[in-house]
Amino acid sequence: MEIAFLMDPLGSINPVDDTTSHLMYACNQRGHTVYFLEPHDVYIRGGAVVARMRNVTVARDLSMTKYWQAMIRCLQKEELIFETVTDLDALFLRKKPPLNYQVMEFLGPVGEQVFIINSAIGQILGNSKLYTLNFPDISPETHVSRDPQRLKKIIDDFGGAMVVKPLQRYGGEGVIKVSTRDQENLASLIDYYVQANRVYPKREPIMVQAYVNAEKYGGHVRILMLNGEVLGALRRKSVPGAFKAGPCADGLVCRHDVTFRQASICAAVKDRLIKDGLYFVSLDLIGDQLVAINCACPGGIPWINRLDNVRLELKIVDFIENRLKFKAPRPEGIKRSRRKAG
Repeated sequence: MEIAFLMDPLGSINPVDDTTSHLMYACNQRGHTVYFLEPHDVYIRGGAVVARMRNVTVARDLSMTKYWQAMIRCLQKEELIFETVTDLDALFLRKKPPLNYQVMEFLGPVGEQVFIINSAIGQILGNSKLYTLNFPDISPETHVSRDPQRLKKIIDDFGGAMVVKPLQRYGGEGVIKVSTRDQENLASLIDYYVQANRVYPKREPIMVQAYVNAEKYGGHVRILMLNGEVLGALRRKSVPGAFKAGPCADGLVCRHDVTFRQASICAAVKDRLIKDGLYFVSLDLIGDQLVAINCACPGGIPWINRLDNVRLELKIVDFIENRLKFKAPRPEGIKRSRRKAG
């Protein structure tokens, strides 16, 4: 199979702890042809969606570090491949947020012709933190506004701690805990987040959400889901005195067995995820509350692999291979669009 990865620059990634690197490695090990591209490599030619790619298929059975070095050397070659996206078997969209909406618009119309993980249209729907509003019964009380006075009143009326979240950031960036104890700083923070110095239509809406004390529940839980089923899980604990948890916040990562209640939360979101083409996602839970769904670049595989002595990336490649068994073969003699640069 020919499998492409639209992602961040290879040199910016630590392959040992990155989920995308493990997926690429597994595809390479299976003998599939692996391509690398970035968002700016996608364009339209004659009405067709085309991409400038690099073939980064290398020798098998290398260590992860040597594998990554070999791939980076592939980028030093002058050869580029111009591939019509629909000639690919599968395309992983693994670019970290923020989402590139232009690329998603390019890829949206071809979603029925090439298997995209995750669907471009699904990512447009699911990328924002607002996606959890589809599941109000299992999410904390949530409000979204760009009006500082309204937001402050919501927090005052709530009477307890709340969490402020920018809608489009990731990795916990910009997420803070607030309360009514420090009114002056609270007002300043809200003004800063919504950019209150701008006219109302150009302000940034932000989310305020009921604070769920993660320490009470032993930390945050991240559950990876594949095609609506639980793939693996880990627990993230914050260091003493810290609000956020996990590797991005210098927290501790521990193994975790999914509870019955957590499994029921996964079941509650399953049908919507599949309907939106969000096949590989992660859910972030605190206690029995769903606080985030990550569909743009869900991570955690290397950590779970080490904690549980598994290789979850192999199950994802199995899923892709099984899914494409039923794909109609290309007509014999089809002309491929690839050519060298220049």
